[in-house]
Amino acid sequence: MPRQFHPLPIPAAAGIGLRAPHIGDMLKWRPAAGWLEVHAENYMGDGSAVANLETLRQSYPLSVHGVGLSLGSADGIDRDHLARLVRLCDRLQPDLVSEHLAWSVADGAFLNDLLPLRYDDEALALVVRNVDQVQSALGRPLLIENLSAYIALEGASMSEAEFLAQLVSRTGCGLLLDVNNVYVSAHNLGFDADEFIAGLPGAAVGEIHLAGHAANDTDFGPVLIDDHGSRVPPAVWTLYARVIERIGRRPTLIEWDSDLPSLDVLLGEAMWADLIMGALARDGAGSASGAGGQLGPVTADQCAAPVRLPVLKAFHLVRPAASLANYPERRNRRAVA
Repeated sequence: MPRQFHPLPIPAAAGIGLRAPHIGDMLKWRPAAGWLEVHAENYMGDGSAVANLETLRQSYPLSVHGVGLSLGSADGIDRDHLARLVRLCDRLQPDLVSEHLAWSVADGAFLNDLLPLRYDDEALALVVRNVDQVQSALGRPLLIENLSAYIALEGASMSEAEFLAQLVSRTGCGLLLDVNNVYVSAHNLGFDADEFIAGLPGAAVGEIHLAGHAANDTDFGPVLIDDHGSRVPPAVWTLYARVIERIGRRPTLIEWDSDLPSLDVLLGEAMWADLIMGALARDGAGSASGAGGQLGPVTADQCAAPVRLPVLKAFHLVRPAASLANYPERRNRRAVA
């Protein structure tokens, strides 16, 4: 019989990706973090890893992030893999479940990467069919994540943002907006990151990802690689602030998968995301919910400040509200300077 957990809805606050080297400290110290996210494929079996996650699930809201459904596969969804995902969600009772707009399976071959689609009507019909199948099996909306891109495929008839907006409209799915991926793709392919975000149905964004990236020099100029191996760069923080101003506070995850830092560094990055959301909320920015989405704006409960963020609470206590009254003016002065 599945274990029953107390309902812990994910707040519109910052969480961290739970990685194996940090689990011991998480179990021992239970540090302040808005919520946790795990990769689904790491917990589809039994053993101590799942048992430890069940223990942490009692204290933290949880998001399950898949990397293996291959939603863009013309072969359809692997039924065995989907069944394992359903069992995992029944067991952990996560508040959010997400996957990528990508494919990694073809003719029975499994590729260890997330590959892009050609954004056209044929691919859209295929992904709609696959997302419908997954959502029917899970009994809940799935959040679909935009991909980091290094090449553009010939023959596309729409942008990735247009493709995602159509997917939301036809399936009722939500979106996982990876701001770092938008920044990386915009740099590599030469499009405007703000226009990409403006093209998405903001109300459908149920989660945001932030991460670091690497810059590789090539004969054609620097290419950004989405390696999740460093702090969130200033340019990505700036783009994130503009996203929050546009769509409002959202559950925001700090992803870090290579060159893992100590847990306090990861939590510090999450704290910075909370400070940005808190400052913009005090400005009155970020109340817009966008248009055309199926999920609607976040609830009042989700907007409540996380109770286990002592640093953010201290920030609120020691910083007078009046000091933030002219925040937009000060920010504009810095931009001009």
